Amino acid sequence: MALVDRLVESTGLEDCSTQDIYRELIRRFDEDPTRDGLLRTPERMEKTIAFLTKGYHEDPTAILRGAMFDVDYDEMVIVKDIEMFSLCEHHMLPFFGKVHVAYIPNGKVIGLSKIPRLVEVFARRLQVQERLTRQIADAIHDAIAPQGVGVVIEARHLCMMMRGVEKQNSSTVTSAMVGVFQKQNTRAEFLSLVRERMQASV
Repeated sequence: MALVDRLVESTGLEDCSTQDIYRELIRRFDEDPTRDGLLRTPERMEKTIAFLTKGYHEDPTAILRGAMFDVDYDEMVIVKDIEMFSLCEHHMLPFFGKVHVAYIPNGKVIGLSKIPRLVEVFARRLQVQERLTRQIADAIHDAIAPQGVGVVIEARHLCMMMRGVEKQNSSTVTSAMVGVFQKQNTRAEFLSLVRERMQASV
């Protein structure tokens, strides 16, 4: 986004459309934005960025409140292998991977499909993996006040794979533990179940 801001300042494009800014960016690459292969690229870029950042216009609280149910159940609920794609806020390059979410109810549960939806809302923003992990955990905790929440994300970052250190096989694992998941036995149970999946995927 900083590059786009600099383009706006240096070219006087304050009143221009997003597509105009992308068109100017293409020119800065010494490319011709009017040639066939690039003619509609600014339009596609605008739509793509709008899709990848649509989470800014969605309310995670409303998503969860629409599917909360009273239950008599106090064992761990786990939704694993939620596919996730997001944009690194530092380089605007994708990072992608799997999200594993667990919680222990305290009288209420969330409709299972809403947990992947929650992940998507936060992932469709400019992110860092650490914050994304915490936001998912905090949203569930705030919505249903469970005994605890655990979130683990394992992801690959194109900003490390395509540029910089260029380590194609590197991955990053982050976790957020709230409530009883901060206790060793609960954390260990959750992580052991997640680890089974991680080992199976190697």
